[in-house]
Amino acid sequence: MISYVSGIVEYVDTEKVVVDNHGIGISVFMTNDDLSVIGEGEEVKLHTYFNVKEDAMQLYGFLNRENLEMFKLLLTVNKVGPKIALGILSTCPGDMLKMSIVSGDSKTIASSPGVGAKTAERIVLELKDKIEIEGVEDFVPENSSADSSLSNDVVDALVELGYSKSEAISAVKRIDETDDMSVEDMLKKALMLIG
Repeated sequence: MISYVSGIVEYVDTEKVVVDNHGIGISVFMTNDDLSVIGEGEEVKLHTYFNVKEDAMQLYGFLNRENLEMFKLLLTVNKVGPKIALGILSTCPGDMLKMSIVSGDSKTIASSPGVGAKTAERIVLELKDKIEIEGVEDFVPENSSADSSLSNDVVDALVELGYSKSEAISAVKRIDETDDMSVEDMLKKALMLIG
């Protein structure tokens, strides 16, 4: 119903922003990342989702359409409402969430407020086939196939050390792998990148 809201930021609160649109203050709930980059007096355009409940009507807004689409996708999962979806996107913004879903990393998703292990697993299971792979391949290692078991071993080792699978994949992706590298060499480099 309301596709976007544009106007001047009246004030920023802990979980929402009030946008002045021709003399009307519109309250919009946003992720922590989006709230941190806007300030009072700035002109903004927020892509919105209008949620109507029995006792409230609320707007959820995003600075880019990709996060809005991920928000809507999260809402298709059973027992994931707008507050939980917004919390997930605050903890795992856009591409990080896509990578977590595609790689089956429910642990990273479960670190979001109000999300337990079962809900995180349900999100991965239900959305894995719905995520657009385009753009995510930049985050998933090209060498995740059988031709680089070295990278897979390093990812597995990092996961065993307590890092999430998406953190491990991201670190391994940034390492320039050479033919003479051992698992230990790559693991040291990955730990330096994460730490």
